[in-house]
Amino acid sequence: MMQPDIVIIGSGIGGATVASGLAASGASIVILEAGGHIADLPVNRDQRAIFQRGHFRPKEFWHEHGGAAFNPGNYYNVGGNSKFYGAVLYRYRREDFAEMQHLEGVSPAWPFAYEELEPWYSKAEQLFNVRGALGEDPSEPVHSSPYPYPPVPEEPAIARVRARLKANGLHPASLPLGVDIDRWMAKAKTPWDAHPNSDDGKMDAETTALAAALKHANVSLVTHARVTGLVSGEDGRTIKSVRYIKDGVEESLSPKLVILSAGAVQSAALLLRSADARHPNGLANGSDQVGRNFMNHNSSAVIALSPSYRNDSIYQKTFGLNDYYLSDGAGGPPLGNIQLLGRVSGAILKANMPYVPEVLLDAISAHAIDFYTITEDLPHPESRVSVDGERIVLKWTRTNWQSHLRLVARLKADLKAAGFPLVLSRSFDKRTPSHQCGTVRIGLDAATSPLDVHCRAFEHPNLFVVDASFLPTSAAVNPALTIAAQALRVADHITREDLRA
Repeated sequence: MMQPDIVIIGSGIGGATVASGLAASGASIVILEAGGHIADLPVNRDQRAIFQRGHFRPKEFWHEHGGAAFNPGNYYNVGGNSKFYGAVLYRYRREDFAEMQHLEGVSPAWPFAYEELEPWYSKAEQLFNVRGALGEDPSEPVHSSPYPYPPVPEEPAIARVRARLKANGLHPASLPLGVDIDRWMAKAKTPWDAHPNSDDGKMDAETTALAAALKHANVSLVTHARVTGLVSGEDGRTIKSVRYIKDGVEESLSPKLVILSAGAVQSAALLLRSADARHPNGLANGSDQVGRNFMNHNSSAVIALSPSYRNDSIYQKTFGLNDYYLSDGAGGPPLGNIQLLGRVSGAILKANMPYVPEVLLDAISAHAIDFYTITEDLPHPESRVSVDGERIVLKWTRTNWQSHLRLVARLKADLKAAGFPLVLSRSFDKRTPSHQCGTVRIGLDAATSPLDVHCRAFEHPNLFVVDASFLPTSAAVNPALTIAAQALRVADHITREDLRA
């Protein structure tokens, strides 16, 4: 069997995008994906099945540090978690790349500035067909190219709230979204947030980047292929093979380059499980940082209600607020991002209030508008992923929580000032993936970071990790576009430095 030049492990945002960037090189590329394709079935838009019965949740369990098991809600399918994401494709703010003082600590500087990644952000926005508008958000960094499409149209009920917030001195701005709303609504009139996409108009990793990669004959996708280990060569530096199970049979590939893109938790776990005599603490882990610095955004749902407000929107998720992103609005430390959630129906509410009649929850929903608040989680060495045999153990030391509570309080006050007398909030925990990242971070020093600035493992020249693992900070916006931009940058580097060598 001919061995490929490159094996990519995972087809989420990182894996699919790096594949799209490498495809034109002519290198033979095999993408190994643990899951399969999401079929185009009515259940994809059945909110009772999705939210109340957990139809799409994987049947796996991770473990708390101490032993308690929990179902984490990560997805394994072609396109990864992006099949269910809210399709918000924010750039990190320029200030996110520099050291930033928060209420409870410091967010460290990246090993390069925003300007290094900016051209790749523009390319990623083109690849993911982002809908957006410049000039509305004062925190928006400089763009060298405009968004390729105008914003997703705002529904009248949402436009009214946006106008009230703007009249009160805030700066609501159109969310940068990867959604063809006409195609999405043609299938069924539901939100896209947390709903699976089967080529219905959401721009996820499969429908954009992977589709582009698979147009090239040198790129192939193997589904239901669960990678079990990486094997290092006799020199201790080269990764010589990738082991995986397909249809119950263990197989292996011996590529020239390995790109690990299994997600922040699974990528770290695979490196740790691949320990050998030369690397007793796991591959790429001479720094003892693999699995450490796990970050998961501090996030809450905030629901504002008013008997005089009628929300007849379908998808709702079209604007956000960054007025408190760089400071608390009064010269204090940063708090974070605010954005609309996808429309929360009675069927969705019932998942958390099972004893309340759905008809009553529908009546409440008709007078509510729903927001999502995000605050940066700071890197902490004791927030970590570890393994116990096949078990994944997650110890999350949440940071910056007081800042998050302040953000929620500011939003509640703003919504009350905008005519909503009752505002409720509910925080999310680790069972709801809130942009997990940081476990195999990039840096300038092999003593403190597993990866260099191009996501190459310092200890293994033919190993790259290109997914949310590499992020040195979580910032306070959705990370998908930043992962995609870095993936394109890494693909360009590999093409120039490795494939032409």
